[in-house]
Amino acid sequence: QLQPVESGGGLVQSGGSLRLSCAASGFTLDYYAIGWFRQAPGKEREGVSCISSGDGSTYYADSVKGRFTISRDNAENTVYLQMNSLKPEDTAIYYCAGVPTFRLCVIGQVAHASWGQGTQVTVSS
Repeated sequence: QLQPVESGGGLVQSGGSLRLSCAASGFTLDYYAIGWFRQAPGKEREGVSCISSGDGSTYYADSVKGRFTISRDNAENTVYLQMNSLKPEDTAIYYCAGVPTFRLCVIGQVAHASWGQGTQVTVSS
């Protein structure tokens, strides 16, 4: 079973940038749509961004559009989430997930997704 591993979280000041990575050994990530999701304390999990397998179509939640960029490096078998102009409200644990289809990722139907352990992103004001 696909087991993604996230990295790249940390503490950053408001307006700063971080790049999250989602990698997996033993599985080719390009076989899956990959989604980034986040969950802040006391809040429900929120879909942030998705990238399709194959043609690399992308989706962004309105809250991050224009600030975050999702991308794939198939040679590195890694999906990235470049986060710029970070805000305190971006503070959350960020998870990547392998999702069977891009559409399921976009609509947040992730019951059959394979999840990583998460990486903490903290944005100070």
